[in-house]
Amino acid sequence: MDKVADVDAIFWAIHQPLDEEILNAAGPKLKIIVTMNAGTDHIDLEAVRKRNIKLANTPKLLNKAVADVAILLTLAASRRLQEGRMHIEKGIWSGVGVQYLLGTDLENSTVGIVGLGGIGQAIAKRLKAFDIGRLLYSGHREKSEGKQLGAEFVSFKTLLRESDFVIVAAPLTDETRHMFNRTTFSLMKNSSVFVNIARGLIVDQDALIEALKDGTIFAAGLDVMVPEPLPTDSELLKLPNCVLTPHIGSATISVRKQLAELAADNIILGLQGKPLLTPVF
Repeated sequence: MDKVADVDAIFWAIHQPLDEEILNAAGPKLKIIVTMNAGTDHIDLEAVRKRNIKLANTPKLLNKAVADVAILLTLAASRRLQEGRMHIEKGIWSGVGVQYLLGTDLENSTVGIVGLGGIGQAIAKRLKAFDIGRLLYSGHREKSEGKQLGAEFVSFKTLLRESDFVIVAAPLTDETRHMFNRTTFSLMKNSSVFVNIARGLIVDQDALIEALKDGTIFAAGLDVMVPEPLPTDSELLKLPNCVLTPHIGSATISVRKQLAELAADNIILGLQGKPLLTPVF
């Protein structure tokens, strides 16, 4: 903690918690914190507020890159990429028979997006290229953007029951924590594909593993999990119907450069006492 002592600003470029311990180590001169993330669930917001410290994030810039990874995982999970790789590695690639490694189609399917914010909308736009049948979304309220995208606003339970693909793009809050659990997975089709590019704690991971093992759902694609980094002995790594990427949604050269520049601009403005470009508060 000595490395962050007596500073005027913190540029937080990781997903690790920023808590009271960090703030105490930073010292009384701290005026502004900028997180190079869209979400703020890793920050003790109350602790920052009570110190009257400005906070900014870096939203929107990463929407398209994260949406690309959502589509990547959707296709990989539905076409059994992990299982196919295992067949090659283990030398059991038969390649014989019309039933070998059959996956599921995006075309004419029903896709449900949980959370139609900026990332959810970017995912919806990309899905149009795959000629899906229906696009559903759930959230607190119906959105005009949803109508523009041709998406239907439905209840969470309806989305789970009717979707062939369920893609999570919601923020982590007290309300969304473990919203995917044994009960909600049981509502989904046993042919459905589950994709999470939001936050790992939105999912009860033990319940997901159980659902993948017993065939409650067909497959999953995850860019986020619990904990991160994932232990090398995790059950998720042993499942043939689970595709994993190591939280790389925004990991492109261009996007990371833009995020860093926006974060730096916010710090400069904050230290000058000027309005922030993307303030949280």
